[in-house]
Parts: sequence; C-alpha cells; structure tokens
Amino acid sequence: MSKTGIMVRVPQVRSIEDAVRLYYEKSELTNADIKQLFDVHSSATIAKLKNLARERMAEENVPVWDARNVNTAAAYSVWGLQIDNLEHRLKKLQELKVLTA
Repeated sequence: MSKTGIMVRVPQVRSIEDAVRLYYEKSELTNADIKQLFDVHSSATIAKLKNLARERMAEENVPVWDARNVNTAAAYSVWGLQIDNLEHRLKKLQELKVLTA
C-alpha cells in the first residue's frame, strides 16, 4: 500500500526480455511503455502504477522531466522489479534456449 492508501496490484511483466530492454533503453516510462511492460490496457491501472512511481520519485528527490512520465529506476524499484534478478532470469532463459535448439 502506498502512503496515500491506494492499493495497487502490480501485474506480472509480459516479457522478461522487454523488461530488461526497457530498463536500459528508457530513462522515463510512458503509458505505452507501461502497457508493453505489463500488457495492461486499463487507464486506471496505469495511473495507479504511475502514482506509486511518483511517490517513490518524491521520496528519492528524483527530478520530474516530463509530468506524463515516470522515472524508470524509481518505478521498477517501487513495483518490485529487481533488474539484477530480471537479468539473471533472462540469461538463464537464453542458456536454456541454446541447449534446446
């Protein structure tokens, strides 16, 4: 639960590969990026996820460059997406694909 009392269920990422790529490719996430990351289409869900990220950005004094977007590192952190873990999983999946090819 956030400081404002809003309950947000963070969806599973649609693709570990996309999650890692977005983390390194984008310094800020747009609505389209969040849709791609989680495969969500509800504007309300996207708004709740962004509000959580904005709260974390405020806590960490992360500057706001575009009011429509959220900082990627802060968003991943508050959404529980650990980039080290995602990278480890992606590497393991790539190894398994090589073994089965």
